[in-house]
Amino acid sequence: MSLVRCESLGLFRATALAIALAAAVPAFAQVPVTAEADHARLLASSDKQAAANKRLVYDFWREVFEGGHMELADKYLAEGYIQHNPKVPTGRAGFVTLFSKFVKPSTIEARVKAPLVSIVAEGDKVVMAFVQELPDPKEPGKKYTSTWFDMFRIENGLIAEHWDAATK
Repeated sequence: MSLVRCESLGLFRATALAIALAAAVPAFAQVPVTAEADHARLLASSDKQAAANKRLVYDFWREVFEGGHMELADKYLAEGYIQHNPKVPTGRAGFVTLFSKFVKPSTIEARVKAPLVSIVAEGDKVVMAFVQELPDPKEPGKKYTSTWFDMFRIENGLIAEHWDAATK
């Protein structure tokens, strides 16, 4: 077989494979994101500092963010707390002022209420991943799941910085 014919055959096979794969993609359904029921397992770590950082962020989420107890913010947030979400002011006072407007104090639950997928701690960072359910833009009336991430930096036992995927 000539080199030109082998190259043509290789190109034909590559093209045929690409077309077959492209046609098959719509046949694959998204695997729904699911929450982890065992929060104690998520909080566990053989690294004592990582476990403490996870617990700090988890308890902040339960007590301040979900529970609405802004009076506890100084227990969790550094005064100079840096906020990277463009919808939330930086600083502990800015956080408290904004969230006090629309999150009213309620019973503090023993567990985070939001559907939590994972908590990962590495060095001074903690990432919480949550299930996010959204309306399907291609199928009105239907929903799909995705993942929302919040990342925190811990400094001197307090949350000093926050990132998420929020946009303006």
